[in-house]
Amino acid sequence: MLYQIYETQRSFMEPFSDLAQTAAKLFSNQSNPVAQTPMGHRVAAGYDLFHRLGKDYVKPEFGIRTVDVDGVDVAIHERVEIKKPFCELLRFKRFSDDTATLSKLKSQPPVLIVAPLSGHYATLLRDTVKTMLGDHKVYITDWKNARLVPLEDGEFHLDDYINYVQEFIRHLQATYGNCHVVSVCQPTVPVLAAVSLMASRGEKTPLTMTMMGGPIDARKSPTSVNNLATTKGFDWFENNVIYRVPGNFPGAGRRVYPGFLQHTGFVAMNPDRHATSHYDYFKDLIKGDDASVEAHRKFYDEYNAVLDMDADYYLETIKTVFQDFNLVYGTWQVKGIDGKVEWVRPQDIKTTALLTVEGELDDISGSGQTAAAHGLCSGVADKNSKHLEVPGAGHYGIFSGRRWRDIVYPQVRQFILDHAGTPFKAAAPKPAKPVAKKAVQPAVKTAIKTAVKSKTQRAKAKT
Repeated sequence: MLYQIYETQRSFMEPFSDLAQTAAKLFSNQSNPVAQTPMGHRVAAGYDLFHRLGKDYVKPEFGIRTVDVDGVDVAIHERVEIKKPFCELLRFKRFSDDTATLSKLKSQPPVLIVAPLSGHYATLLRDTVKTMLGDHKVYITDWKNARLVPLEDGEFHLDDYINYVQEFIRHLQATYGNCHVVSVCQPTVPVLAAVSLMASRGEKTPLTMTMMGGPIDARKSPTSVNNLATTKGFDWFENNVIYRVPGNFPGAGRRVYPGFLQHTGFVAMNPDRHATSHYDYFKDLIKGDDASVEAHRKFYDEYNAVLDMDADYYLETIKTVFQDFNLVYGTWQVKGIDGKVEWVRPQDIKTTALLTVEGELDDISGSGQTAAAHGLCSGVADKNSKHLEVPGAGHYGIFSGRRWRDIVYPQVRQFILDHAGTPFKAAAPKPAKPVAKKAVQPAVKTAIKTAVKSKTQRAKAKT
């Protein structure tokens, strides 16, 4: 019922938001005499702010058109590599007509970035992707909004998430021989589970795992996010935050954790900061500070765009990661696509190097939560393990912004390079099967006879 009330309120506000946008443009239009007055500036800024507070934020696009590779502009084409009911594997294909640059691009290592499925879209990692494109072949998991997935496409569980990750890893391995995996925040746990299962089966595992700001062991330095999960019982979450998608969406009837509830929780963590940010936006509009205005819009266009999560996946994540701590206690079992249930044993990982990254001021995944992966992956040699704590960085600072580009990424790049082995090239196509000898011989004999006969006839004609 709450979801339907929210949608009704949003639909009611939409025309007023559009009207406010029109009024803002009217009072800021230079051909309008009122726009030249201080009062006109304030009215326009007020309407603009009202529009942004009331508008519906849709999924942003990555919008990465080119990247710089050693001073050469390389074109980027975004395409869907694998399409699943709840996720698409995106590839950022790079193109260049510079021979030297093209040769370099082909030899660079492939990286699978596993984006969080925790309320925001994968575009939250736009800066992560764009930065890594200069030195890597980049793929990313683009999780779908559950309210857009029809009921006939089935349910989505935490086990399905893990199976998706394994399928994507195998795809890159089949294409390039092997790959590297980078997980940011929430996916650190299912990615570790996926690689653990592959190792336990004796499968080839990725060359490296880079885990950034994730709740591997949520018992350590618990944050407000962890405290909510431990102070509320499983039944509380099922009864208070799970709703069915209204009838005006393709996924009508699906049980989900709505994105608007997740967004409300994000804002509630720092309400004063957001209020101050919006007030500063209002003042910047009046002053005409276009750079600050655009920075605010870009941030909140991303921050306010949220998606619904399938209820089964969300509830199982709460219980497995934040309440029962199945990974760290060694009590986690996962069902594969064949229906077989297997134990998650990180200690079986031996040939994958491990890098963990934490932010000193991270208020979502506390200190030590990600570093706990090293204790679980006891089979990884010390020389292949590394931990990085970023001074002054919050949660978003370890994968986006100046600290990511200047401090974190150079070390991630070097870690991948140190464990890349031989240059990566696309797997050569399989040679065509030779035609059976018996099938060839009659055809060959016929051709020879025809050629000899024609030659004889031509000789007789000349004589």
